[in-house]
Amino acid sequence: MLSPKDIALSVAPMMEWTDRFCRSFHRTMSRRARLYTEMVTTGAVIHGPRERLLGFDDAEHPVAVQLGGSDPAELVKAARICADFGYDEINLNVGCPSDRVQNGRFGACLMLEPALVGECVAAMKGAVSLPITVKCRIGVDEQDTEEALNRLTECVVAAGCDALTVHARKAWLKGLSPKENRDIPPLDYTRVYRLKQNNPNLPIAVNGGIRTMAEVHEHLKHVDGVMLGRIAYQEPEILLAVDRELYGEDPPVADAFEAIQAYEPYIAARLEEGQRLHNMTRHMLGLFTGRPGARAYRRHLATEATKPDAGLETLREAVAQVSRLAREPIETAA
Repeated sequence: MLSPKDIALSVAPMMEWTDRFCRSFHRTMSRRARLYTEMVTTGAVIHGPRERLLGFDDAEHPVAVQLGGSDPAELVKAARICADFGYDEINLNVGCPSDRVQNGRFGACLMLEPALVGECVAAMKGAVSLPITVKCRIGVDEQDTEEALNRLTECVVAAGCDALTVHARKAWLKGLSPKENRDIPPLDYTRVYRLKQNNPNLPIAVNGGIRTMAEVHEHLKHVDGVMLGRIAYQEPEILLAVDRELYGEDPPVADAFEAIQAYEPYIAARLEEGQRLHNMTRHMLGLFTGRPGARAYRRHLATEATKPDAGLETLREAVAQVSRLAREPIETAA
C-alpha cells in the first residue's frame, strides 16, 4: 500500500496534456510530486505503439500510468506490460465521463458497477507487484453519493486497492460534456473527508478545483493527499512550492527561469530525435503568470515554436521578453 507521503501531492492525469514532455518539465520543479500519464486504454497498450504510448524518461519517477478498461483479463495483460516499462503505480480510471469511454464501458460509468471495479483491481493485484490504485468520482447521475462512494470503496478495498483518489464532484454521463463535468457539478470535499474518516487505513487523496498551496494544506488536514489538475498545467510554478512546503526540502530550481534552463538539455535531446519544439513548449505557456512580459512570452512561443526549424534560440527569445523583477508570490499557507 502507498504511504500518505507517496500521495501527498500529485498532478492529475489529463488527456492531451500530461504527456512525457509535460511530465519531464514538471519534474524540473519538484522531485517529490507524483506524476501521472494521460489515460491509455488497455487495447492501445496491448495492440498499439507501446514505446510512443508508454515510454518515459527515468527522471520522471515517481510516475504512474493510468489505464482505461473494464475487462479484468485485458487489464492484467496491460498491467504486465506497464510493469515491464518500469512504472511506479498503475491507476484505474473510474472518473472520466466522456462518451468515448462510456462506449468502451470504462471511466465514470464504472461507478455503476463497483463489483466489477473490484474484480479489475483484484486481477491486476494478482498479476503485478506494483501498487494498484483507483481514481473515481463521488457518484454519477442520480446516484446517492454516500451509498455509491461507500460501495465502490468497499469493493476496491476488499480487492487490495493501495490508494484511492476521489474527484469531489459527481459526473453526469448524459447532458454534460467532459469540460462541463469538470466545472458544473458542485464540489463536495466534505464527502471525501467522511470517506477518509470511515477508512482510516486506506490512503485517500482529493481532487477537483484546488488552485493554491493554502488550499492544499487545508485539505491535508482531512485526507492523505491532494491531486492538482488544471492549475498545475496552467500555472506550473505552483510546483516550486511542493518540495519545501510538504517535504521540508529545497526545490530543484529557484524559479521559472531556472526551470527552463534545467529543461533545456531535455529539449535539445528531443529536438535531435526529430521532435518539434512546440511539443515541449506548449506545456510551458503558463509560466511567468503575473510578470511583465508574460503575454509577449506566450505570444512568441505560440507563433514561433510551431515552425519546423524552431530550436532553443526560439525559447530563449521568448524568455527574454519576461521581466526578472520579482513577481507576486505564489500563495502558500500562512
